[in-house]
Amino acid sequence: MDAIINTVSTNVPLAPFMGLLKPNGKMIMVGLPTKALEIPPFDLIMGNKTLAGSCIGGMRDTQEMLDVAARHGVMADIELVAADYVNTAMERLAKADVRYRFVIDIGNTLKNSE
Repeated sequence: MDAIINTVSTNVPLAPFMGLLKPNGKMIMVGLPTKALEIPPFDLIMGNKTLAGSCIGGMRDTQEMLDVAARHGVMADIELVAADYVNTAMERLAKADVRYRFVIDIGNTLKNSE
């Protein structure tokens, strides 16, 4: 891979992900782990790889990112759930029974309640 955007907000080993990067590859951290990162310097130096961080951008940056994703067919894997499923979704999160991010379908929930 040329780049990885790491959105994980928990502590995970970074070395396996750095191994996925091509020479001169970059990993950009946008998630905020609670503990200090542990990464062997060898993983950065060999292959001239970069580990960087970034805050979430403003509207212009977000629009540019969405335009690039649309141009290249990049789509998110999600599990769309109705508002009345939120409690079940939270139980599944506690059990680590989640493969994709939950997205609450507010639009259809509101339509169904009218």
